[in-house]
Amino acid sequence: MFLSIVSGSSGNCTLVSHKNTTILVDCGLSCKKMEQALSCLGVDPCGIDGILVTHEHSDHTKGIGVASRKYSIPVYATLKTHQQMEIGNLHEKNIKYISPDLDFEIGDIGITPFSIPHDAANPVAYNIFYNNIKVSVATDIGKMNDYIMSHLKGSLAVLLESNHDIDMLKNGKYPMILKKRILSDYGHLSNNSAAETALELAKTGTKHLMLGHLSNENNTPRSAFYATAKMLTENGVDLKSDLALTVASRYEVTKFR
Repeated sequence: MFLSIVSGSSGNCTLVSHKNTTILVDCGLSCKKMEQALSCLGVDPCGIDGILVTHEHSDHTKGIGVASRKYSIPVYATLKTHQQMEIGNLHEKNIKYISPDLDFEIGDIGITPFSIPHDAANPVAYNIFYNNIKVSVATDIGKMNDYIMSHLKGSLAVLLESNHDIDMLKNGKYPMILKKRILSDYGHLSNNSAAETALELAKTGTKHLMLGHLSNENNTPRSAFYATAKMLTENGVDLKSDLALTVASRYEVTKFR
């Protein structure tokens, strides 16, 4: 099972489950809302084997502290991310340190964190391996590069950031300093960049793509979907037989098509 619990600028949480192992990538919603979402999926929060943290921003970490303390869940993050997260004290046994490009396992699931350019202490995205397949979670990326692409290629399914429509952002109400931050190489991936990435992924075997981490102010699900769908179809990718495309909801569970 690989799905988005919520995804957007207000909160992010992804679920991966295989055999006897269940993990979350980030938990940027309240513990109560996490519990409600898991209940709808028939998942017992007591059975969560770990939370993988991409970086310390609150839309990725809001519920981690409460969930870890309540259910004794190990929290996996880079040293600098652990130092910067404002989630309260964790039990020592549940503080797990990871490093980019160093593989590790949680139960039946293999994991490779890899570095991403974002305005955080030491942010990472994740390759996740189970049942002889690879899936990936890659958001909060200022600029796509060959290193990131080398990790994403070969993923059967990818949750990929498509944060903003460039024109909406430039003409929107955000102050200029925030616009520059989002557009910088350490900000967020635009719809156009996501579309270009999607085409490369389609060429290398990705069959399921979910666009996520959409801005509420500077994007719409329609705009994000259209930009990527247009890029794919204009380059000969069939959205029925070659690659299934969907957009993650900000408020509810979204499953890959």
